[in-house]
Amino acid sequence: MPATTAVVERSTALPVSADAAYAWHERPGAFERLLPPWERVSVVEQVGGLRDGASMVLRVRSGPVSLRWVSRHRDTLPGRRFVDEQVQGPFSRWIHFHRFDPDGPASSRMTDRIEYAPPLGAAGAAAAPLIRPRLERLLAYRHTLLRDDLEAHARFGPTTPLRVAVTGASGLLGRALVPFLTTGGHEVLRMVRRRASGLKEISWQLQTGRIELEKLDGVDAVVHLAGENIGARWTAERKRRIRESRGIGTRFLCEALARLRRPPKVLVTASAVGIYGTRGDEILTEASPMPDAPPDFLVEVGREWEAATEPARAAGIRVVMLRFGVMLSPAGGLLARILLPFRAGLGGPLGSGRQWLSWISIDDAVGALYHAIMTDALRGPVNATAPQPVTNEEFTVTLARVLARPGVLRVPAPALRLLLGEMGQVAVLGSARVIPERLTQAGYRFRHPALEGALRFVLGRETS
Repeated sequence: MPATTAVVERSTALPVSADAAYAWHERPGAFERLLPPWERVSVVEQVGGLRDGASMVLRVRSGPVSLRWVSRHRDTLPGRRFVDEQVQGPFSRWIHFHRFDPDGPASSRMTDRIEYAPPLGAAGAAAAPLIRPRLERLLAYRHTLLRDDLEAHARFGPTTPLRVAVTGASGLLGRALVPFLTTGGHEVLRMVRRRASGLKEISWQLQTGRIELEKLDGVDAVVHLAGENIGARWTAERKRRIRESRGIGTRFLCEALARLRRPPKVLVTASAVGIYGTRGDEILTEASPMPDAPPDFLVEVGREWEAATEPARAAGIRVVMLRFGVMLSPAGGLLARILLPFRAGLGGPLGSGRQWLSWISIDDAVGALYHAIMTDALRGPVNATAPQPVTNEEFTVTLARVLARPGVLRVPAPALRLLLGEMGQVAVLGSARVIPERLTQAGYRFRHPALEGALRFVLGRETS
């Protein structure tokens, strides 16, 4: 090994055999599932699986710079090891050893060892103190995620692989859900709003009223995540698109499912905690009454959204409506939008800061979806929020602490109303203190029940 080469290594006990852990890495979506959400890396091409000579091409972005990274597999021993070696990319040397050692009949130990050398020889050595912590964060994230994913799948025991159709597969939640399902051994069919490309896609086009019913016939489950983004100023046109994509789009899909000769056993559809309206400090569960006062826009949308699932329910399909809180991921949504000002020390509470924020980590959102698919007792509305909601001020203080930055620059409510209009008043200054009562009663175990742990994990800021 050259003198300039450094080594980072991590080893973790896994709750499955070495063969099962290796098999997880062979399945579609394994690399995508292990990508930390704070890294700007995308897969351009994969050829050959884990066989010797197989390759992977990545696109790595850092600020305005975009790099091509090509790696090749070698020294593969099925069930025990494989090696990735960089053949083109940003390092002078990069070899990643993956090893899986048996540790009993149903457990194993996985070890990752990365040998690397910065570019530009001695001149690049100055970057070494920055590279090592980044790689340690990478391995810590990957090992924790893999262990938790394996436990989540094992919780339901040996299961027959499912065929799952997913709308909104390219969105924030869909990008996390699809590789979770495929690495668990399930088959995913992506429902797309264009002409389908291949057998793994199903075209559904609301505007033309066309849907490829023959490809949906016989699927085991449908997960409906598609919908217009609400996180921008609500113009009349945007509000029309929001309502159409949720209410009309959901009804169109459900009417199609009801016509199938072999309909799915379960439909899990996204809803949102906005359906409860602004309720101050009131603790809200699925049994809480809906607001009597004239509803705001999000309440109206939520009611229309959930009512649109009726054709599927009437056809005998088990329907679960997951009322999601704010999903936490630096790859998109609220957290991605506020990271830059917070990292610059310009973050702070919004309005009074006393309004409640019901949140959920991106991986618990995926976990709630899977739990809903696999749990026959769940049906109807189910709150998909962490069990510990926080006020906006608590959220601010916690995020600032995780980032080691101040978070004291309060944004007055009038400024938010001026900047964001109705969206600011309802979605930002509104207060909903939501508890996941039915999800907890159904046995779901949260990976991240508390805010600080969730933020540290998704941002790669976990303490030693």
